[in-house]
Amino acid sequence: MHLAKLTSPADLRALSPSQLDELCAEIRDFVVQAVSQTGGHLGSNLGAVELSVALHRVFESPRDVIIWDTGHQAYVHKLITGRRDGFEKLRQRHGLSGYPSTSESPHDVVENSHASTSLSWASGLAAGFQLTGREHRRVVAVIGDGSMTGGMAFEALNNLGHYAQRALIVLNDNGRSYAPTVSRLSTVMSRLRQSPHYVQGRRAVDHLLERVPLGDGVRRSLDSAAAAMREMWEPPAFFETLGVRYVGPVDGHDISAMESAFRDAAAYVGGPIVVHVVTQKGRGYAPAEHDTEKHLHDIGLFDPATGSAPALGTDKPLLAPTVPDEPARQAEPTVPDEPARQAEPTVPDEPARQAEPVLRDYTAVFTETLIAAARRNRDIVAITAAMPGSTGLLPFQREFPDRFYDVGIAEQHALTSAAGMARTGLRPVVAVYSTFLARAFDQALYDIGLHRLPVILCVDRAGITGPDGASHHGLYDIAMFTRIPGMTVFAPSAPDELPAAFAQALEITDGPVAIRWPRGKGPLTGAAEPSDVMTGDVRLQARQHRSGPDACILAAGQTFNAAIEAVELLSADGLDVSLWDPRVLKPLDRAMLLDAAAHPLVVTVEDGVRVGGFGSLVNDALQQLDAPAVPRIAQLGTPDAYLPHGTAAELHAELGLDATGIAAAVTKTLARITA
Repeated sequence: MHLAKLTSPADLRALSPSQLDELCAEIRDFVVQAVSQTGGHLGSNLGAVELSVALHRVFESPRDVIIWDTGHQAYVHKLITGRRDGFEKLRQRHGLSGYPSTSESPHDVVENSHASTSLSWASGLAAGFQLTGREHRRVVAVIGDGSMTGGMAFEALNNLGHYAQRALIVLNDNGRSYAPTVSRLSTVMSRLRQSPHYVQGRRAVDHLLERVPLGDGVRRSLDSAAAAMREMWEPPAFFETLGVRYVGPVDGHDISAMESAFRDAAAYVGGPIVVHVVTQKGRGYAPAEHDTEKHLHDIGLFDPATGSAPALGTDKPLLAPTVPDEPARQAEPTVPDEPARQAEPTVPDEPARQAEPVLRDYTAVFTETLIAAARRNRDIVAITAAMPGSTGLLPFQREFPDRFYDVGIAEQHALTSAAGMARTGLRPVVAVYSTFLARAFDQALYDIGLHRLPVILCVDRAGITGPDGASHHGLYDIAMFTRIPGMTVFAPSAPDELPAAFAQALEITDGPVAIRWPRGKGPLTGAAEPSDVMTGDVRLQARQHRSGPDACILAAGQTFNAAIEAVELLSADGLDVSLWDPRVLKPLDRAMLLDAAAHPLVVTVEDGVRVGGFGSLVNDALQQLDAPAVPRIAQLGTPDAYLPHGTAAELHAELGLDATGIAAAVTKTLARITA
């Protein structure tokens, strides 16, 4: 048996064509038997046997990166890369994953189980290899089972072609996803499947129109007819219009033909190239071939002789869900206590006068900080989704054009391509408005967070933004992104704290970071001068500004300035209140939590949704503390409603997030506690 001797992709290269055919038959039998015992994805893998073999004979994994989209078609890839024994516990606890898994093998570069992401991964990896001088490493994205119908795939195609990135796209066209694929492009692809000689026909028509002398009216009529006929040739025109070279269709069950196409594609240096491979889902297993609905795409336990589920009462094991073990995470570094600041000297005999606060624009400070860091660190790249000016990246683009990427209105692609860049050792910085970042939560959660990649999300316009109304308020980023395991979230309360947050973000290498700031200007505190930050002497951590026994206020981000005024109002009423500026919303500072737990009342304030946000994190953390009693907690934030337009000051006042509202909430809750 050839399969029994197969331990790595290199073993394939010694086999003759007839031996390869024998191996493919063995692989199909093995996959059917294995999946019958555990359940899993069957039809897609049966159709990708020859394709997987041809890829591994041409490319040298893991030096060359092969990304599978969706990952459920990677069973044969797992067999070829030495994981045959693991199939006994496929998709079971502590067994082999049903998708590519970075913890299983260096041949699995990403854990890819959501459709239509592979081309964005390929774009990011190709950019990273180019910038780091490793262009000898090829990037191959295998996309199929309907994944080309996903909008994210088209976003990636647009950028692959625009930046002429070297990537090979293998379009595994089996005409289906779960069910027959719903797509105009796929419909046209099916025509090509039925008429593989379309290129010769197109050339013949074009040649005829060039040679025959025709009048203007006749030529216009024939041109219109030719345009209608060109619908048969839409895929080549579509891809090549985007700057992606097209090759195909190629028989996806002819190893020799695919190897020839793949070698030619690998030698192409002009940018991305797609090789259109036609396969049959469920190939070689009659029950799958005859399943007209989904070709046994996914299936539970079944009898391999018939393809039917076993009778009730059999003793076959039930499928247990796979929950991958979470890799150990490095302990958070301890942060030294900040030295006490000297009080400002008083000036005698001069009437008290409030000094006008010095204001600076948050985005302008971000621009200066990013450029200063990029001058020292060549691994920093910047990404925007069609908003280089609004997010402050135009100066970066002018100074570092080769390290700047504008992906268009494609936030999903922006984040996954950033993940690919981070995989190669780059430090991607994605500058985006909070409201638009909501489009890419899936990518932040599964492409960046799951892989614990050090992507820095710079979230502008966070909180209540003002005149643009319900669709533009940045109210949800805290609730969304604090839900991502391993995510660090900074919320500087002043523009001059932003450089410290960014410097600290660059030191975090075991997971993603988000830094959020509001629209417009904020008062300077002088607490973290950029010159100090760049020497590494200043860190952002929760900082206590006032201590008192009656209540404790934790005010996140821009709400901290209103909280300072609220404390003064409460002090005038005889209440002694503690005040903390969290500055880092996740992970929460333990010293801050311990101090808060010593108060009868804890009030959290945030410029975002009240439920599920910063206050919810604090509430949960206080419940987990080993403390004698849990204080009463009041969470202030925006309600479960879409907010109208209006100035930030107006809306803060209406929602009780200004100084008066915060003070009133403290007084009212304390009254209820003591009643």
